[in-house]
Amino acid sequence: MAAQHLTAALLLCEVVMEILSWVPAKPVTRLKLVCKSWNSIISHPHFVKLHLHRSPKNAILLLTLTPALTLDEEEKWGLALTSVESFIQNPSSTLDAQENRHSLHGQDWVSGSCNGLVCVARFLCQPNNDIGDIWFRLLNPLTGFVSENSPCLRVNVHNSFGFGYDESSDSYKVVTVIPDSSGTVTAQVYSFGGSSWKTINSFPAFPFFPEDINGHFIGGTLNWLGLRNPHGADYDWADVTLDMLMIVSFDLKSDTHKQILLPKGIDEIPGQKPILGVWRNSLYLLHDYKNTHFIAWQMKEFGDENSWTQLLKISFHHLGVERLFPAFIFENGNIFMLIGRHRFEVVFYDRRDNSVKHINILANNRYVIAFDYVESLVQPC
Repeated sequence: MAAQHLTAALLLCEVVMEILSWVPAKPVTRLKLVCKSWNSIISHPHFVKLHLHRSPKNAILLLTLTPALTLDEEEKWGLALTSVESFIQNPSSTLDAQENRHSLHGQDWVSGSCNGLVCVARFLCQPNNDIGDIWFRLLNPLTGFVSENSPCLRVNVHNSFGFGYDESSDSYKVVTVIPDSSGTVTAQVYSFGGSSWKTINSFPAFPFFPEDINGHFIGGTLNWLGLRNPHGADYDWADVTLDMLMIVSFDLKSDTHKQILLPKGIDEIPGQKPILGVWRNSLYLLHDYKNTHFIAWQMKEFGDENSWTQLLKISFHHLGVERLFPAFIFENGNIFMLIGRHRFEVVFYDRRDNSVKHINILANNRYVIAFDYVESLVQPC
């Protein structure tokens, strides 16, 4: 009889786990209060991973900057969680809503989002100096989890960052790319929960700053677009040639890097710096053509340079923009968010029906950056 009761209890536990794994993250956190057994199930690492795998991939994280209203106030960074659909339909209301909004310090910067975790950097610059100290922490906006800070790192103001997940070690890592005055670039890697940074010498490129300050996480790698060394930060875009551009892909498992070739169809340097983008499992390269058209490329199979495909070429005139400021990609590369004539205007282009939508964002949010996001219960040790 005891064995039968044990078997029945295990089956019931499996049934409860299966049902709860399909419940959205926010309500499932409240279900931990139902009873001790449910709390134990929901808190178990196996359930957290199962729930993450089944969570809907239709959310985004918005980093906003609200300007100071008086001389005594500081600019305020904030995080807003929303669905893709809500933001596209009504960006202003989404940004103004106080629900699902989280405040950050004025010296914070979001360096990436992965599996429901947000990596936040705190940078303290020394007076009258380009040198400062930086450290990182993880937070889960849904559960309220906040990690311990990483060890402090001495950097300069031209750094680039990246945040991602190493599945082989079940660890979350942040990478800081640091150039020096000679043009030499090194990378520093920190695994959350560790005690020190690991130095990677001879990083082969200088990521564009600030256009590509955050590395793009995909397939266990962080990716930046930049200039081959030793060009460094002091360059004139008018003097840049096509062979100076490169995509660097940093493998979080092996802490090694390699080059990804640009699409073969790019035969001349764009008028402005191109940028990278990621949506789900695809890498994108966005650039202008002769300052008159917007072009988007998609690497359909990440790592396969022969899979670069030109998704679109659309005129600035049709988009209603005078310059190109790509901001984010939605819906498997079907919807592109651009910044319009000023920072308060967002332009959505849907390539499925060739439609363009201009929306003015209220001036109390003068800066908006979007990150791919999924609600989760992840709380790494």
